[in-house]
Amino acid sequence: MLLSGELSVDEYVARIYEVIRKSECLNAFITLRKQEDVEKELRSVVERASRGDNLPLAGVLVAVKDNIVTKGLRTTCASRMLEEFIPPYNATVVERLVRAGAVILGKTNMDEFAMGSTSELSAYGPVGNPWCPSRVPGGSSGGSAVAAAIGAGGVALGSDTGGSIRLPAAWSGVYGLKPTYGLVSRYGLVAYADSLEQIGPLARHPRDIAMVMEVIAGFDERDSTTLRIGGWRELPSRPVRPRIAILRDLLEHPGVDERVAKVVEKMVYRLSESLGWDIGEVKLGSEILDLALPAYYVIAMSEASSNLARYTGILYGPPGRKIVDNVPWTRWFSEVRKLFGWEVKRRIFMGAFALSAGYRDALYEKALIIRRRVKDAVLRVLKNWDAVVLPSCVSPPPRKGEAIGDPLRMYALDLANVIANLAGVPALAVPAGTVDGLPVGAQLISQPLNDRLLVELAIEIEDHLHLYREPPEEPCKVKCGEADGE
Repeated sequence: MLLSGELSVDEYVARIYEVIRKSECLNAFITLRKQEDVEKELRSVVERASRGDNLPLAGVLVAVKDNIVTKGLRTTCASRMLEEFIPPYNATVVERLVRAGAVILGKTNMDEFAMGSTSELSAYGPVGNPWCPSRVPGGSSGGSAVAAAIGAGGVALGSDTGGSIRLPAAWSGVYGLKPTYGLVSRYGLVAYADSLEQIGPLARHPRDIAMVMEVIAGFDERDSTTLRIGGWRELPSRPVRPRIAILRDLLEHPGVDERVAKVVEKMVYRLSESLGWDIGEVKLGSEILDLALPAYYVIAMSEASSNLARYTGILYGPPGRKIVDNVPWTRWFSEVRKLFGWEVKRRIFMGAFALSAGYRDALYEKALIIRRRVKDAVLRVLKNWDAVVLPSCVSPPPRKGEAIGDPLRMYALDLANVIANLAGVPALAVPAGTVDGLPVGAQLISQPLNDRLLVELAIEIEDHLHLYREPPEEPCKVKCGEADGE
């Protein structure tokens, strides 16, 4: 519409900013670019595309999670530690999007340093669920999921360490992809747990996911963990008659709400009835499921304590003028580290403990052994199936304040998602239905580099089952109560 002149740039951008204004109570953005700057850049892109420049994403506005660096645009990781940080370069994914004609809209809210499952642990205030603002949208990419859900731009970027794309996608009612580890460059992603995390897109339709992945996937010489593949089109596509299995023991796990399990199971059997897909069941093993979550948190917190050691106020962290001059090093260090939020501090403490002398063998190294067992079990289950289906959330979204007051409960929200990160396999969250009027989701996982296959399956699912539903047009006016799911 922009390229044909059917829709003017000014009208389009004004419409997007009006959507964001009507959803201000959701607190989806930490930094939003000036409307006139976005209009100017978008107008230039449309003009270049109209002249014939190869810009496959011309006209697409992208909301970027605030732990992915953007040149000249503040990147805070939702922390006071980086409150004034203006990156001098773009992350590879941002660079590739901009080169393809996309325009960055702003930086989305999140749990501080991506450490959380509800998007409440931000130094800039909690994020609200677009279906019910007094509920959480999931985390840590909650702002990106909300931006995608309300239509603030075409797509959003998030990062997924243990479900941080898929959980908010499920609770916000959108699609979200955690790519195969190494398929998308992490250069420019502020590190939380390097061996687990991946950047991925969130959108209202899986075709938008595919559109973004065609641009951002592929080898990057600046990230040694990226795989040496040419790009998205080289990946396997969907088979003629897909074979899909339900992960039965996770569906029946005591940590998964029965109502969520029923919604996911119903969705799977609708695929059999509507599309004629072969449906079966598999089991991962209760021991693997029970060990995956604690192993994940030991590894993630250990890597986090190491990564966050750089924030000392010398090279990284707040400028020195914020700290009293002429004080001992220990005082300086302590004053700087006070800027971390309490959940970040907790994970630094726990990670340092797991790596300390006398505990490293019992905790960290044992977690690495369990990780290998989880990976072997997951690959064995996936061997005979095109995709395995499991929940992408263990319950409907809780009210604000319910989960963060109990760390074990908050960590347990990741139960269904950490398996894919430990195994390094692709996982795609799809809307599955609702519980008490609130969105819940399923996820498809498959063998490494079957990302394109999963997205093509999701396109067929959406085209036939029409699972995506628009959230309320003005979520800030929604009155949640016992009668409608609150």
